[in-house]
Amino acid sequence: MLDILNQYWPMLLVGQYPNGPLGGLALTLLLAFLGLVLSFPLALLIAIARVSPYRWIAIGSRLFVNTVRGMPLLMLIFWAYFAVPKLTGESISGFWTLVCALVIYESAYLSEVVRSGIEAIPKGQIEASRSLGVGYWTTMRRVILPQALFNVLPSMTSQFVSTIKETSLGYVISVNELTFAANQINNMVLTQPLQVFGILAIIYFLVCFSLSRSVAWLEGWVRRSRSMPA
Repeated sequence: MLDILNQYWPMLLVGQYPNGPLGGLALTLLLAFLGLVLSFPLALLIAIARVSPYRWIAIGSRLFVNTVRGMPLLMLIFWAYFAVPKLTGESISGFWTLVCALVIYESAYLSEVVRSGIEAIPKGQIEASRSLGVGYWTTMRRVILPQALFNVLPSMTSQFVSTIKETSLGYVISVNELTFAANQINNMVLTQPLQVFGILAIIYFLVCFSLSRSVAWLEGWVRRSRSMPA
């Protein structure tokens, strides 16, 4: 195992970069980051729509969330792989295909995280704001959302951990992320699949465990911040 790691660690970390395209763990983290960041504005709009007093907006957003959450991510990846080129009229790389699928998928899950934060805010704050003559959307933007987003920071970080693992499905459309890089190494080594995929499991564990510990620290910080007197 150490011999494989010593020989192929650049491929596992950065792929062929700088002599070729970025890959490996670096691409996995980039995909997870882009998927979460690009899906956040959409998730925010969906979460606000879910708690909207306008019935048709709430129903439409709920239908979107339930539909996406009811599908496996692999199906969304295949749909994006075949549908996006037809919609845009141009072929796109596997990288952007996976990003598109992740954005749709994560927006549904992340919107539920944000919605839970919004609904956790006492309704009295909304009523107090409205009684002062502040409009609904201004109340949401200036009173509710800042508190809600602060409270769900640990959950959003936890969602980033999940997204890192979900990027492994990119290997089915030949995206050179960490799992695809490990499979390439396995094809070159041939006789040591247990060692190669053992290294892959260890890398995923170390990355996700480190981020999970960060989530635990962040939860403690948020809890302490909320209990501090104003």
